[in-house]
Amino acid sequence: MKIIKEIKNDLLKRKEIRFVVESEKNPGIEGSKKILIEKIKSPEENIAIKFVKSKFGSQEFLVEAFVYDSKEDKEKIEPKVKGKKKVEGTA
Repeated sequence: MKIIKEIKNDLLKRKEIRFVVESEKNPGIEGSKKILIEKIKSPEENIAIKFVKSKFGSQEFLVEAFVYDSKEDKEKIEPKVKGKKKVEGTA
């Protein structure tokens, strides 16, 4: 893991981190979270992965993540994930 950019955003109480991960396959959001947790030693509930990108055929993945100062700060700012509604008459 190589950190490209790290900015402290005092207004939103978070660190904005961009890093590159080399991997055989796409680490995805959960894999990227685990890599970041090992590197910065922050609790998982304080981390929000914004995206994981790569170019076709490349084994380098660009990841952008926000690491909040606390779980409460993250809950105030990050959008809530809505569950899927079950439509009547479907299996």
